[in-house]
Amino acid sequence: MTQNITATQAIADKPKTSSTHHVPATGVCVTVHGHFYQPPRENPYLDVIERQPSAYPCHDWNERILYECYRPNVFSRILNGQGEVVGIVNNFEYMSFNVGPTLMSWLERHDREVYQGIIEADRKSTERLNGHGNAIAQAYNHIILPLANERDKYTQVRWGKADFRSHFGRDPEGMWLAETAVDYPTLKVLVDEGIRFIILAPSQAKRCRPLSTAENPDPDWLEVGGSQIDPTRPYRCILEGDRSIDIFFYDGPISRDMGFNEVLNSAGNFAGRLGQAVRRPSQLICVATDGETFGHHKGGTEKCLSYSFIQEFPSRGWTVTNFAHYLDENAPEWEVELKAVTAWSCAHGVDRWQDDCGCGGGGLWNQKWRRPLRDTLNWLRDRLGEIYETHGRKFLSDPWLARDRYIHSIRDRSPENTINFLFRHQSHTLEPAEQVDALRLLEMQRQSLLMFTSCGWFFDELSRPEGVQILRYAARAIELAGDVAGVQLEAEFRDRLQKAPSNVEIFGNGAKVYDELVVSARVTFERVAAHYAITSLFKHYQSEDRVYCYEATQLDYHRQQMGALTLAVGQLRLVSEITRESQEFIVAVLHFGGWDFHCCIQPFIGRLAYSQIKDKLFSALSEASVAKTLFAMTRVFGDRVFNLETLFAEEREWIVQQVANTSKENLDRLFTQAYRDNYSLLQAFYREELPVPQELKASAEIALSRRCLKVLQQFEEAKDRDRQDMYLTELEAIVTEAENMRCRMTLPNAKQLLEALILRDCQALLGEANPETVAEESQRISRTIQMGDRLQVDLSLDRVQEYYFRCLHGDILPQCVVVEGETVSCPWDIVNVPVLLDLGVQLAVDVHQWL
Repeated sequence: MTQNITATQAIADKPKTSSTHHVPATGVCVTVHGHFYQPPRENPYLDVIERQPSAYPCHDWNERILYECYRPNVFSRILNGQGEVVGIVNNFEYMSFNVGPTLMSWLERHDREVYQGIIEADRKSTERLNGHGNAIAQAYNHIILPLANERDKYTQVRWGKADFRSHFGRDPEGMWLAETAVDYPTLKVLVDEGIRFIILAPSQAKRCRPLSTAENPDPDWLEVGGSQIDPTRPYRCILEGDRSIDIFFYDGPISRDMGFNEVLNSAGNFAGRLGQAVRRPSQLICVATDGETFGHHKGGTEKCLSYSFIQEFPSRGWTVTNFAHYLDENAPEWEVELKAVTAWSCAHGVDRWQDDCGCGGGGLWNQKWRRPLRDTLNWLRDRLGEIYETHGRKFLSDPWLARDRYIHSIRDRSPENTINFLFRHQSHTLEPAEQVDALRLLEMQRQSLLMFTSCGWFFDELSRPEGVQILRYAARAIELAGDVAGVQLEAEFRDRLQKAPSNVEIFGNGAKVYDELVVSARVTFERVAAHYAITSLFKHYQSEDRVYCYEATQLDYHRQQMGALTLAVGQLRLVSEITRESQEFIVAVLHFGGWDFHCCIQPFIGRLAYSQIKDKLFSALSEASVAKTLFAMTRVFGDRVFNLETLFAEEREWIVQQVANTSKENLDRLFTQAYRDNYSLLQAFYREELPVPQELKASAEIALSRRCLKVLQQFEEAKDRDRQDMYLTELEAIVTEAENMRCRMTLPNAKQLLEALILRDCQALLGEANPETVAEESQRISRTIQMGDRLQVDLSLDRVQEYYFRCLHGDILPQCVVVEGETVSCPWDIVNVPVLLDLGVQLAVDVHQWL
């Protein structure tokens, strides 16, 4: 093809990316730091986040913020005046950032594309900024380090460093402290662990002065205790023995405006506000805020950030840099002394995490529970430490060194890695039971650290999800201590919690919160086995499968149906991926139909006994008698019974849906028949513009919704293009009929299904590059998009847009642009390229200059 385009013009329309040449940290330098973090929300028994209804329509808050913040920042749009995409920028490539280790691991599991995008951004920033990446580490699970004992301080920093290294492949130069909480013992730990710099709030500085020189060995101190420190330069904090750590203080007023004012409404506003901090021709402007500000707290502001980085800041001659790069070329010339104990979100030092200081409160509620909770967990930590050291020496050559390195086992729970970890730290060759106890002790310590996650104290009520979560960690640690050492800590733990008053009348105190919201959520091996047994009636398990963080081996399994009754009996082995402890069970579950399940569990006691139990139960079932079957189960297993309530929340809701589907199918058929029988009557109502009876309208909506969902499923499953076109045509007919009948169909999952289909077709179109089918495939994509619009399912085409944009600038234009003096082999012909560009128009990508 030939078009009036030059290669230079094509490249100019791409967003600027990092280059490998060195960027000097001179003139006015800008660093925007984002602290990306979510509290760990995993069930300590299952190692997954369970559904959180408050995060609807998403499964949980991590997922919701992923789509509102983390993904938009990896794929941030630069738009033209018509709202079309002219560039896609990875903001992490230009901003300084830390991602909390527990959040980073969640991203690694749940969105590899975003996870890899963050890692790639750090790599590119390292290339651009002379070996200094944008990412810095974070103390592992966001505990308030000044309130931790020395041993926990070291472990938190070491885990944070090791976790960082496992993701980014390099050692961190800086570290973010939870709530920027700091004291001098914490600084000593950071220096011992090789951390070069930290970032603090201006209110945390006490006084500063120029560094001593030969000409001025003892310069005067300047008092800056009222947030008056100059944030445009780095400072050196000198510890005992002339050891030191460098500190940046973010600009407090601008950082506050980012979170609470309109500064991020536009790149012009943002740059204008930053410009007010320019005092010298060569200086640093640094700001810091929660990373979730960009997109979650303030929707769409990630676009302001990307345009600022790519266009607004460079147009003012400012250099976008990070702290390590700036520090490398601008060594501190000033010394700083910090206040004794401080944090960025508490005016009372760190009392927000230990006392009724008023921070985070409001209304009539108080925080008198904070001190008893802190004291209780400190007591538990110390008792668990004693147990760990005493019993750990039986298995581990150096228990505390093993704890510091346990992060490598947490990052990889595979049996091979776990065994290798124990081999490196064992005091002697451990028997299988000893391996389990060693892992229980290590996991007890992990839970002991997690129970100090700062979020548990941040708000004004103990029974909030954050407070309950840290109590769940404590409960798990208590349980593990009992398993290994036989100690009973729970009774005294509860007694101590009684001193923590709740603001919620039904709880009264922390002990009641613990009983109602923590103890009731415990998970035992028996409950996992019952969960497996009941769900096995609705899903097909492989002989070796996974149930949350348990390896499930189906050693034997038989199921039989007799009328409305279904009986399943099996032999099951469960192994915890975390502690490697295992148990074998005989499981039996009887389903009466509907919501009624009768499940029984007992330890496996031998093949003969299992065979006899199986024969007795199926013999009773063969008589098609509920009473006889139940009687047989009671004689074998006793009267301990598990039912639907035993299931974990996700599968309980899923099974309720499965059971309901049978009744729903029958109702759908009835409504469909009613719609067919009354079709002409409905048309008459609409023709005469009369109010339609609710019953008739409901039958139409249900019938058409059912038809539409069925055809959507067929459309998804169709492999050849002719059948896809056939189902798409049928969908269009259904939608037209629904529009004529003025029906609003209910179509669960239609949005996700259509988005996946459009992405699939777009990948096929651009990936295969078949000129013969371009027009046909492009038309199918357009029709599917129009179908989503007509169904009013609020399609999100972000992923399709990203894929198209990447192919447009990475493949299509480079292959089709005429470069002077070169011959270009283009797979697309003169007819097809406009078709591809028209698709770009429909996807709101700016392609007008090529059209």
